[in-house]
Amino acid sequence: MSLEKNLILIELFDLYAPLLSNLQQSVMADYLMKDLTISEIAENHNVSRQAIKDAVAKAESKLLNYETKLGFLKKLNGRK
Repeated sequence: MSLEKNLILIELFDLYAPLLSNLQQSVMADYLMKDLTISEIAENHNVSRQAIKDAVAKAESKLLNYETKLGFLKKLNGRK
């Protein structure tokens, strides 16, 4: 993942994390904030790597969709 995309996802996660499921919140916190690999997260949650890949992809999609619909990050960056 590129650094720019990672930074945007972190900002979106900070704003919209409560809208994600508990599992997605936990997985994305590990993935974005703790910088753990998919394998490490899968091991910690006792699930397959594919389950974590799916959770990350779905969470990323949801975060981007929330920003498209709500635009809070754009509004916050406009104020800076």
